[in-house]
Amino acid sequence: MGNKILLLYATRCGSTEEIAKVIGQEIGKTGASIDVMPIKKHINLTDYKACIIGSAIRAGKCMPEALDFVQTHSAELKEKKIAYFIVCMTMKDDNENNKKQVLSYLENITSQITPLSIGLFAGCLDYKKLSFPIRLLFKAMKSPEGDFRNWETIRGWARDLINKL
Repeated sequence: MGNKILLLYATRCGSTEEIAKVIGQEIGKTGASIDVMPIKKHINLTDYKACIIGSAIRAGKCMPEALDFVQTHSAELKEKKIAYFIVCMTMKDDNENNKKQVLSYLENITSQITPLSIGLFAGCLDYKKLSFPIRLLFKAMKSPEGDFRNWETIRGWARDLINKL
C-alpha cells in the first residue's frame, strides 16, 4: 500500500469538481501527496493509503458512477481510510434537518464502507449548464440559481480531514 491519497469525484455541471480541486489543494498544502480525478471504474488503488470520494446529488441520489465505484472496489476500499463529501443544493440552508436529509442520500454508500468523515456542502446551480428537461425540473422545484458554496467551510473540512487520514 502506498502513502498517497486519492480524491475521486462525480459531477454533472462542474461544481463538485471545483470543490474536489479546492479540497485537494488544501490537503496538498500539508505536504501530503494527493491525486484528484474524476471517478472511473478501473482505477488501481494499490498506491493509495486513503480515498476521498465526492459526489453531486441529483434527485436524492449520489451519481451512479460514485455508487458503482464503491460497489466495484468495496473489498479494496475497506482496507483504506475513507472519507466522503456530498455536494447538494439542499445544503444551501445548513441546518440539522437538511443535514439528516442529505446524509440519507449516502446510505447506499455508507452501508458498504463507513467513512472517517463526511463533508456536506452546498453547490452551485447555473441553469445554463443544465439540459432542458433537468432545467425544467429544477425550475418546477423552484431551486434557486446561484453559487451557494462556502469555501471556508470546505477548506476547514479538508484541514480537519488530513489529521484523520
